[in-house]
Amino acid sequence: MEMLKNIQERLRPELLEMNAIISDSLNTSNHLMNSIVSSYLQKKGKQIRPILVILSARMFGDVNPDVLHAGAALEMLHNASLIHDDVVDETSLRRGVPTINSSWGNHIAVLVGDFFVSNALAAGIRTGHLSIISALSALGKELSLGEIDQICNAREHHFDEESYFMMIRKKTASLFMNCVRMGAEAVNAPEEKIKPMERYAELLGLCFQIKDDIFDYLSDEKIGKPTGNDLREGKVTLPLLFAVNNAPASEAEPMKTLIRRGDLTTEEIRTLIDFAKRNGGIEYSFEVMRRMQAEASEILAAYPSSDSSDSFREIFEFIISRDF
Repeated sequence: MEMLKNIQERLRPELLEMNAIISDSLNTSNHLMNSIVSSYLQKKGKQIRPILVILSARMFGDVNPDVLHAGAALEMLHNASLIHDDVVDETSLRRGVPTINSSWGNHIAVLVGDFFVSNALAAGIRTGHLSIISALSALGKELSLGEIDQICNAREHHFDEESYFMMIRKKTASLFMNCVRMGAEAVNAPEEKIKPMERYAELLGLCFQIKDDIFDYLSDEKIGKPTGNDLREGKVTLPLLFAVNNAPASEAEPMKTLIRRGDLTTEEIRTLIDFAKRNGGIEYSFEVMRRMQAEASEILAAYPSSDSSDSFREIFEFIISRDF
């Protein structure tokens, strides 16, 4: 957590300006909408995505208003996806506070999410960069397809890593990739400089989701969500995928039968978690993340050393070592 706090402190002026843009963008004459949005914005997340936008811009130029509007657009689009996800997943708490759907119902939550999407696009338009506007539009489609892929994987019980990585690339990594690309495009960085950093961001986003998925197999004391929550929803993520594909068939087949049947009891979820842990699923997932981190470090090594490149390295380590 200290690594992220240090980066946030370095970018404090830019983040304050960006958050002011978000607040101004979401301000409206409707009292109910203002009340809900104001309450929602009081509990900010880690804001890793706009941090990536700003760091990317600083790596290739100077932070300007276009950069801040791009960061605001991506943060609003990200929050829209969270609000809609909470409706789909019937989530009652996020970041330790009641979700909009639990407080106001699904109808209002969906409308608030749509409001965030519309304002994200408006912020993108203010940059004047057609590439940024186009990317926001494409990103909205990619995030939706990632969620649909996850539902399909759960219903069809895919046990291959390829399907898993395709899904989390759309669902999570695509947003990270666009953060780096938009920050660089907002300062007119050349494409040959952007492309390798886009791959860096893809690796970072994949690791972010893998680590999130690992949390499902650990105690919920710090992470704030029930252990086995993904399994309850039929989601088979990397730790369990590795276990069912590498454990002896005599152990793996009964686990696959449980997953295919669905509607798991608490005891059955515990059985699957123990199986994944016993057969090296957690260790394997960390090995995958460390391999991705090594590739990302090689990408950064090709760029001049700077505060921004150091921060990119620190964020990757934070993503892997975080406990929330």
